[in-house]
Amino acid sequence: MADCECLPQCPFFNNKMEGKTITVELMKSQYCRDDFESCARHMIYVKLDSEKVPAELFPNQVDRAKNILGAG
Repeated sequence: MADCECLPQCPFFNNKMEGKTITVELMKSQYCRDDFESCARHMIYVKLDSEKVPAELFPNQVDRAKNILGAG
C-alpha cells in the first residue's frame, strides 16, 4: 500500500505529539506507511476534515475515532 496522503501535515507522523517511543515508530510503519485506512486520525480526516482531528489522537484509537464520527 502507498503512504498516507496526510503525512505532510500529520502531527503524529511529524513528531509533534508527546510520547515518542519505539511504539510510535512501529505505529508509523503500520498506519502511516502501510494500512493508513485503519488509522483513527485518517478516518476523521476523510469524513470530517483535518481541523476536526484531535491533536492528541493516536492512530490506534479507532474506538475514539468512531465515537467522534458518531459510529460508536
